[in-house]
Amino acid sequence: MLLIGLAGLQIAEHERAWLAAPGVAGVILFARNYADRAQLMALCESIREIGGEELLIAVDQEGGPVQRFREGFTRLPALARIGAVHERDPAEAVRLAEEHAWVMASELRACGVDFSFAPVADLARGSAAIGVRAFHADPAVAAELAAAYVRGMHLAGMAAVLKHFPGHGSVAVDTHKAQAIDPRSLEEISRDDLRPFAECIAARVEAVMLAHVVYPAVDAQPAGYSRAWIGEILRGELGFAGAAISDDISMAAAGIAGGVAERVHGHLDAGCDLVLACFPEVVDQAIAAVAARAPAHPERLLPLRGAIGASWDSLTDNPQRDRFVARITALDAAQGTA
Repeated sequence: MLLIGLAGLQIAEHERAWLAAPGVAGVILFARNYADRAQLMALCESIREIGGEELLIAVDQEGGPVQRFREGFTRLPALARIGAVHERDPAEAVRLAEEHAWVMASELRACGVDFSFAPVADLARGSAAIGVRAFHADPAVAAELAAAYVRGMHLAGMAAVLKHFPGHGSVAVDTHKAQAIDPRSLEEISRDDLRPFAECIAARVEAVMLAHVVYPAVDAQPAGYSRAWIGEILRGELGFAGAAISDDISMAAAGIAGGVAERVHGHLDAGCDLVLACFPEVVDQAIAAVAARAPAHPERLLPLRGAIGASWDSLTDNPQRDRFVARITALDAAQGTA
């Protein structure tokens, strides 16, 4: 039920109990947990030695401004770089999206990480939180490139996680810092923001992350707390059968539900399968909150486990990877870094 954050490069003594707690489904890693690839691989091994092989290990490795592991990994350009290519050469942009995804996913799998929270399926329409993390402002272009990105992840043996449902890109406020409200009609949201999600769901994406945004036309609660968004629209209308994942419960916009326990229960009661407790300061309270609960649909988490990946040595001895890396890193060289 919980994906928890750890404090440092190694597992602290008190964190061993967290990993063994019944309500903990896995770990989300950050830059604070990374020194180099050898340390990362040792950390992943330790996590599973303590908590069991079934524990999930995740990270945000989108590229651009959101790439937790940098030194020793390919420096990935922001997705907006690929969207810009689409303006002049759509077929080339689709190839770049697949290649970007494959490089990102294959590198993580070689180090023992199951999945990245990717791709961003939001529209590039002025959100302070999204910015260059999104492919494009046009729903059709964003949908085409997000679907290509999902294919690339799948080719590397990694599940895909669309974010931030039902669309954060048209909301200016950064939900990390404040409450965000999108006053548009459901018709407008469905026509524009939902299109990339719908097309990727039709292609059998494994997971969707919910936005901490309130859409009053549908519900007074943020999407992650909303049975209407999760049960009626995501699962009912769009036919999504995979894992629904909350955004981080420590974000300012999640505070509408109350304290840590209320935030955890609010997401689970609304239909989320995984709740992110990214900061170690809230993990004890989050674990206590789920102590008496059983996962509603544990089978939804199974597809999030990474397939057997190539070793790092075999990756670096792969001419195809060399071509992909050269092509995607050239995007920043041509347009300036994100």
